[in-house]
Amino acid sequence: MTIRQRSTSSSTDPPVPGEVVLGVDTHGEVHVAAVVSPLGKVLGTESFPATADGYCRLLVWARRLGTVRRAGVEGTSTFGAGLSRYLLAQQVQVYEVNRPDRTARRLLGKSDPLDAQAAARAVLSGRARARAKSGDGPVHSARMFKLAKGSAVKARTQAINQLKAVLVIADPALRERLSRLGNRELFRTCARLGQLDGEDAGGDEDAVAQATHITLSLLAQRIEQLTGQIDELNQRLTRLVERHAPQLLVPVGIGPDSAVTLLITMGGNPERLNSEASFAALCGVSPVEYSSGRRNSRRLNRGGDRQANAALHRIVFTRLCQTRAPRRTTNAAPRRARPDVRSSDASSDMPPARSSTWSGRYPASPRYRSLPPL
Repeated sequence: MTIRQRSTSSSTDPPVPGEVVLGVDTHGEVHVAAVVSPLGKVLGTESFPATADGYCRLLVWARRLGTVRRAGVEGTSTFGAGLSRYLLAQQVQVYEVNRPDRTARRLLGKSDPLDAQAAARAVLSGRARARAKSGDGPVHSARMFKLAKGSAVKARTQAINQLKAVLVIADPALRERLSRLGNRELFRTCARLGQLDGEDAGGDEDAVAQATHITLSLLAQRIEQLTGQIDELNQRLTRLVERHAPQLLVPVGIGPDSAVTLLITMGGNPERLNSEASFAALCGVSPVEYSSGRRNSRRLNRGGDRQANAALHRIVFTRLCQTRAPRRTTNAAPRRARPDVRSSDASSDMPPARSSTWSGRYPASPRYRSLPPL
């Protein structure tokens, strides 16, 4: 991974003399920019094309109004990805800005200049604290491979379901012949069905059988092609992790797929994450305050990156399964089979009943503390 110098500045730092804050509302063809002074006054609003020349003109225009050190951009991973990379290359801190609050939209209205001004004010007030991902380097390559793999897996699952559905309504003789095969042999057999049929069919029944064979053959060939693409992408992702972050594959329970997911969530500029707590919040595994009045409680975090949350779930359960101690078994006979024992003695010898609470079903035993560190 590329090591960058850790930046200690944040969106709430005091402004330098002559500094202004840039806010951008991004779209597919045009970006609308607004420049706001440290006191919240709008100094200018302008539209620029979403091109490389437009990014340069946008920053030149903003720097004419003052020193641009911070910028709030909507959609830094979608329409604003190119602009975010350009601003980061020009030593401008880019912050991810969510869409404006609906209450403010009802009161002030909705327009691109207003959204750009709201983005700049979000950075100025400190509400926008999430640093934008750099979107370059090996992490961006992993993101592209993961995107292609996800679509291939989804298409292969759809093709398998369609092939199984065709088999349900196929001729009984064909269905019985193919039902005994495993998935791999089934796909190979179905892929050869189209080569066995003639070009012309004599009757309607032969035409239906031929159509069934051709459909099964095409679906099976699609499945084999997608399987080859998935295997190739898995190899590319594995090589990428082994080359740039091999330390992630050392702990128990972390495979190439989970490691790639965590790398994509972290991004190519890990200095934007100040602590482990910030990474936990980014993955949606940090507790959230849920207190009111005398009640002090916390609830699970249902936000964050759900893909990273699922990866951490797989890692934890894999580590628990491999390090969990075997359960104790007792040979204590029930009280009915031991009439010579008094009730007080039986109650003292019997193990305590299991509680229905979470702490009773999953006690904090030493096995959790024996897990190797990540």
